[in-house]
Amino acid sequence: IPMYYDLLIHVDDNDPKRLNLAFNNYANYIAAVDEEFRVVMVVNGPAAQLLKKENAEQAERGAKLMDSGLTIRVCNNALKAFNVDPADLWEGVEITPAAIVEIVKLQREGYAYLRP
Repeated sequence: IPMYYDLLIHVDDNDPKRLNLAFNNYANYIAAVDEEFRVVMVVNGPAAQLLKKENAEQAERGAKLMDSGLTIRVCNNALKAFNVDPADLWEGVEITPAAIVEIVKLQREGYAYLRP
């Protein structure tokens, strides 16, 4: 897979508007790029709280976007810090031990960084 168009979207604010903006960025990206690519959204800090199943509207949109190829990874440190039970996360969300390490790793793999 050519890595030229791989994208990392970073969300760290507990603000549904920020998450929706990130979702919009992803939707616009997949509509515009004809090459093969991967997109990973890394969620950490207070934003980890947004990925709870109780946020039904965003969970539904997130599920559709994950079905279209978006990978969502949430920081385990943030889950602990904000008392989010992994069982309460949306279906399909992956847990990464430390988001900061994941962000650096993805950038070293050639992912472009975007923080909406």
